Amino acid sequence: AMRIALIQLTVTDDPVANLAATLGFVRQAHAEGAEFILTPECTNGLWSNRAAQKALLRLEEDDATLAALRDEAGKLGIWLLIGSLALLTGDSDGRFANRSFLIRPDASIAARYDKIHMFDVNVSETEVYRESAAFRPGSQAVIAQTPFAPIGMTVCYDVRFATLYRKLAQGGAQIITVPAAFNHITGAAHWETLLRARAIENGAFVLAPAQTGFHAEAGGKGRRTYGHSLAIAPWGEVLADGGTDPGVTLVDLDLTQVADARGRVPSLQHDRGFDAP
Repeated sequence: AMRIALIQLTVTDDPVANLAATLGFVRQAHAEGAEFILTPECTNGLWSNRAAQKALLRLEEDDATLAALRDEAGKLGIWLLIGSLALLTGDSDGRFANRSFLIRPDASIAARYDKIHMFDVNVSETEVYRESAAFRPGSQAVIAQTPFAPIGMTVCYDVRFATLYRKLAQGGAQIITVPAAFNHITGAAHWETLLRARAIENGAFVLAPAQTGFHAEAGGKGRRTYGHSLAIAPWGEVLADGGTDPGVTLVDLDLTQVADARGRVPSLQHDRGFDAP
């Protein structure tokens, strides 16, 4: 068994202020016994103004949020998932990376994952998103090895693509992380259902720390996210729900439940090839 903490944030377009809030919740979670702490997607900020975003972002090696959170993980001796950071890249088209990091208790980086699936959707007449215009997608699925369980790393919109989760589970992942900044409209309709489905299909714990509320930005329209950070058991039960306020949600995981669920319904061993229609 181990205690984990899901951190729920309402970030703005100010990385310095966002870092201060994140560090406060990380310290609170550690004080309450968490050994593995997870932050949401876009921990360093949310922007609709791409020029303003570009001016504030840094390359991975220069990013102050990453450096400070690595240092804090080392000081506290915890495993820390930084759900994702928006980072500059050397890409010729100037697009950013949406990158998740798993940090070891010695402050080193255990794994990186670049979000594969881009949120290019028309939620409504006033809610239109083109993530791929600013971010370049990743192409590599990632399983991080830890002393307590192999962890499959995903981000937000990935949750709609079940094949990725299947590959992670069949590759050995027992915990799958889904840090998110889920839209408030699609979140109300789909968030819990999708997360529970991914857990049930794969007999894995699904841990989903989320952004919540209205995210203000200078000179931009801002946006709303759904909140409800969730921890889902391998059999599909909701173990914890973070509601809609920023804060820390604690849950104790019994990791033997993975083998139990997979033993009862061994569907990961039952895939069959078939001809597409």
